[in-house]
Amino acid sequence: MRSFSRCLHCTVLGLTFLLLGVQLSLAQQPPAPSGARTLLLPHKLVTGEHATLAVLDLNGRLTPGVNIVFSDGETVTTDTTGRALFAAPLNAGTIYANIDGHAARVSSTILTPSEVLSATEEVTAAPRAVSISDRFELAGHGFCGDADANHVDIAGSSGLVLASSPASLVVLPPPDMDPGPAEVKLTCGQKSAQPFIIVFVALELEATNASLAPGERRALTVHVRGSTAKLHLEARNLSPEVAELAGGPIVRAFSSGGAENVAKFELLGKTRGNIAISIRLMTPLSAPRF
Repeated sequence: MRSFSRCLHCTVLGLTFLLLGVQLSLAQQPPAPSGARTLLLPHKLVTGEHATLAVLDLNGRLTPGVNIVFSDGETVTTDTTGRALFAAPLNAGTIYANIDGHAARVSSTILTPSEVLSATEEVTAAPRAVSISDRFELAGHGFCGDADANHVDIAGSSGLVLASSPASLVVLPPPDMDPGPAEVKLTCGQKSAQPFIIVFVALELEATNASLAPGERRALTVHVRGSTAKLHLEARNLSPEVAELAGGPIVRAFSSGGAENVAKFELLGKTRGNIAISIRLMTPLSAPRF
């Protein structure tokens, strides 16, 4: 698999916020396997067919050398790109996987070849809007199980396939994208899918640079650029010992929509220290827009 280099970690005014994306390390020292946090497994697999998974650390960096344990007893280790190629089990059903030493498991549905067309490529479900710095999922058929064998063209630039199977892709947009609608084209070998449109948005955080004192409340405003629609955002508290998110460790809210499209969250200080909050755009899959 290819090696990559990109940094999408955002530090804003002394507070750390992850407008969630993926860091791709080449020149920099790769993250240690002990820091592995997130397993990306295609939601659908096909019996006996190859698939690719990926592992990220807390900061969204692809993480090499991580052991993944499947519920059928098989194991696989991520390579230097932080991904791993594996073969799906021969029996249909549900399989679970976890990062070795972590209790949290992710699942994937194993389909039979008769349930997934392979002669043609088609995207049957895609998000209507995604963040320019975060991964997104596509569902369909005719994709390549080897992630690098897929080519995803977004507004004329190549996206990175993080995880893949013949029925599912997880894609990272190309760097330095401009927000707004963009045409997405997919190919796998000689097969190609009908191009479709996704709206790509930029999430920009507004926050003061002053330290957050214990007991102090502070508003966090996320500006959405690239869409005037009301979009669903999720804020996740990654430093609960330092501050609380009003509403719980995971809070979801809709943006206002309109020309000044914003979403607001609130923090309550507990102790002095570094605050880490992740912000993600939550969009369900639906029929692609052509």
